[in-house]
Amino acid sequence: MNIELARIATEYWDFVLSTSPTDALLLGDHRFDDQMERFSRRHEDDQIAALDGFVAAAEAIPRNTLEEDEQITRAVLIEEASGRANELQSRSAEFDVSPSWGFHILLPQITGQLPLREPEHAESLVVKWSRIGDTFDDLIYRLRQGLAKGRTPPRTSVAKAIAQIDQYLAGDVANDPFVNVPRPPQFDDAQTAAWQEKLAQQVREVIRPAYVRYRDELRGEVLARSRPEEKAGVRWLPDGEEVYARAIRRHTSLDLPPFEIHNIGLEEIARLEEEYRELGSEVLGTSDLDEIYQRLRNDPDLRFETGQQVVSTAQSAMDRARAALPDWFGRLPVADCVMMEIPEAGAADAPIAYYLPPATDGSRPGTYVINTTEPTTRTRFEAEALAFHESIPGHHLQIAIAQELEGIPEFRKHALVTVYVEGWGLYTERLADEMGLYSGPLERMGMLSFDSWRAGRLVVDTGIHALGWSKQEAIDYLVANSPQALNNIETEVERYIGMPGQALAYMIGRREIMRLRAEAETTMGPGFDIKSFHDTVLDSGPVPLNVLRTLVEDWAGA
Repeated sequence: MNIELARIATEYWDFVLSTSPTDALLLGDHRFDDQMERFSRRHEDDQIAALDGFVAAAEAIPRNTLEEDEQITRAVLIEEASGRANELQSRSAEFDVSPSWGFHILLPQITGQLPLREPEHAESLVVKWSRIGDTFDDLIYRLRQGLAKGRTPPRTSVAKAIAQIDQYLAGDVANDPFVNVPRPPQFDDAQTAAWQEKLAQQVREVIRPAYVRYRDELRGEVLARSRPEEKAGVRWLPDGEEVYARAIRRHTSLDLPPFEIHNIGLEEIARLEEEYRELGSEVLGTSDLDEIYQRLRNDPDLRFETGQQVVSTAQSAMDRARAALPDWFGRLPVADCVMMEIPEAGAADAPIAYYLPPATDGSRPGTYVINTTEPTTRTRFEAEALAFHESIPGHHLQIAIAQELEGIPEFRKHALVTVYVEGWGLYTERLADEMGLYSGPLERMGMLSFDSWRAGRLVVDTGIHALGWSKQEAIDYLVANSPQALNNIETEVERYIGMPGQALAYMIGRREIMRLRAEAETTMGPGFDIKSFHDTVLDSGPVPLNVLRTLVEDWAGA
């Protein structure tokens, strides 16, 4: 590799991990184990300056002096670093209180996945926990800065966050997630007890007081001045148009106008209607769209009865997918994928599932994290599509393969190209149908339901953040145009409110992967090979859509 580009790539990844030390620990990189994320304006300014420097340094290297793979590295680095910098320019810490992915709820949910392989890792965690108070104080001060500028969080998010913190604080310290962290294998019971007492001390003296301070701040002026449900989107911020434009670019790697995205969503929703009618006649004995939606949403026979049923259905789907992989993919990951349930604290407001990547040191496999709360609200017909998306052949296959790639800079293995990562996940829901993985026509209905969900996101996300829709308008649209359960719809709408633009990535990315595949099939004719196509898409790690287009077109000889 070009020496200068290699240097920039290495320094960039070291910088990213140093500013995201918990992510580094989750990946098995222990250089920053005793550090905690910081969100002050000063830290933010320093990060923006550093990221801008990486972009300028990469752009200064002429593209035509680089080999093909080096050109990919340069393009991904520029997109990633500039995307992170632009995201920070929105100063979202001044108004961000997400009940789905906020610091207050996400951190305790991942403590059980921390790969502490050595005694020193465990001791560093005690120091890390001692710094959590500083992080919460950053968040408190940033919210005050937002209030001073009229940049306030949405009320629905603030109220949910307060309830989540109250639930956490009501738990016993002995069962606290910050205490019950997997011990290093070298610890005996006595060492573990002594270590856990140190963790418990941090919980009593630092962590819980910090949660109390943060909750009290939210309960006060933040809640009183928060944006009401009819003004939930960032459009209502003083600089909301710019904030949303940055979010669209960050999560799609494209400069798409919100109204164009909105119309794409409307077109996708309309396109699905005929598929629903055809499959509805077979599965439900009706082709009436409203009746299909109502049956799928309300029929108790289509719901799980227990959390164990949720788990066993997902496990069976994963097992079938794992067995079918060699016929559809040339490269397979070494890392396995396992499943765990979302911890009870915060589960009521958490997504129905998500994926946690493997630790790069091999100490933890990829993990399909599934929400088993209120199983009678979880649909049987959607469970398989969800498992295929989040685990195999979806996120696990893509992310684990990326982590195991050799000969590319480390940052490329973990690049946060949302449109690529989530586009691949959604693509695999339809791919699973081609692979014959759905266990029956009812389960194929889940594939359509999830398509409605992701297409509806294009309409609802832009509706909330660009058109000024209220929370209820967004809920009403998804109720009228998808069979999603009402509790899922409300949770998802709250997620879109708290994470502008992220929900756009899924369908935008899937559409591009499918378009590139169709073009390659036309160009190559009988020479098209699905395994080679998938390897082409996956063998460079996460890339922006313009880079993916070049990779596929070069492979297909377009």
